[in-house]
Amino acid sequence: MKTLKDAKVGETVTVAKLHGEGPVKRRIMDMGITKGVEIYVRKVAPLGDPMELTVRNYELSVRKADAEMIEIV
Repeated sequence: MKTLKDAKVGETVTVAKLHGEGPVKRRIMDMGITKGVEIYVRKVAPLGDPMELTVRNYELSVRKADAEMIEIV
């Protein structure tokens, strides 16, 4: 299983499935990350946390812990 955390800078990936429970999953979905959406990985901080993404034409920063819950293809 490949997650968003495994994506490299400059890569465009597609969300396959969201893992996680309740409020955490809801928050990820509220940020516009849903099944089938494309995510472009813009930057990753030197220590890997957070990741800067482009989702639905807006900028978004996501923590590594949240990125692990987003399965990609």
